[in-house]
Amino acid sequence: MTPAQLSRTVLHTVRRAVEDDELCVAVPERVKVRTPPRPGYGDYATNVALLLARGDRGERGEGDALVIAEVLRRRLVRTSGIARVDVAAPGFLNITLDASSHAQLVRDILSAGSRYGHGDALAGVSVPLGPADEVRAALVAHVVRGLVGASGGVVVAGRGPVVRASPVSGAELLRSLGPDAARWALLRPAGHDLPDLDPSRLLSQREDNPLFRVRYAHARTRALMRNAGQLGLAPEPQPDSGAYDHPAETGLLALLADHPRTIEAAARHRAPDQLARHLVAVADAFFRFHDRFHDDCPPLPSGQLKPSAVHRSRLALADATGAVLAGGLHLLGISAPEHL
Repeated sequence: MTPAQLSRTVLHTVRRAVEDDELCVAVPERVKVRTPPRPGYGDYATNVALLLARGDRGERGEGDALVIAEVLRRRLVRTSGIARVDVAAPGFLNITLDASSHAQLVRDILSAGSRYGHGDALAGVSVPLGPADEVRAALVAHVVRGLVGASGGVVVAGRGPVVRASPVSGAELLRSLGPDAARWALLRPAGHDLPDLDPSRLLSQREDNPLFRVRYAHARTRALMRNAGQLGLAPEPQPDSGAYDHPAETGLLALLADHPRTIEAAARHRAPDQLARHLVAVADAFFRFHDRFHDDCPPLPSGQLKPSAVHRSRLALADATGAVLAGGLHLLGISAPEHL
């Protein structure tokens, strides 16, 4: 279940509670869910009960919020794909997905491949773009066109996006950085920020270089697939394997699930930097899963251990991560090599 699907599920739950006269509130147009800032608070959280309690008055109504949250909790916990819902003061709903939901997400990503996240979220939406001669503005506009198309929207004549100009020409950028690092340097900063064009940082093959981390994470996923092939081990998410319950796994899954929404937001706001930063977050979460918690979450058997269902499930998660990283880099016009 993606954040967008969960948002619709929560919204539908509010609507049904109102229709059944269990709640007397104004049904909102949309509901937002987010990843909790700390482990132990479920996979996603929403403040919809607080917003419903405030209503049009803008008053806090914490007691009412807890009552509303409990009504929604009882209904949501019966929903397929949701394992647990907890209410936290002053009125948050913390939602934990079940293993089958996580496994289905991985299957969906593997089925779509690098096109995971493409869809019709912006169907019927027109995004204005204007002509640009300056190298950074022209590049941002070009990438935004691709993002809008990937989200099912259309580009119409208009102004912007407005970005701070590059202090050097495109030809000079290509000479000093090459096409991939040059694109990253111009796309990763927010439009109002001046890009960092220092070759010593952008071309560094070290962990303090975000572009290197993203591409290296992708290359590591490909290396895992090659090693798994030598062991005769195929990636296959299996909800009953015991995988996908470690915080390193659920944290990575939450970011993968958020990939479609990130593409939509980057297109809607004409901000490719949102996608670039998301890819860095995915890469960092993959390294926590693969390196820091390797003893807890090994995607491949070691020593005399035989391949098991849990290895196939974790291998599938790594494979899905590689697909998201490759697809995101492709939307930015940056290559995703299988070897670094």
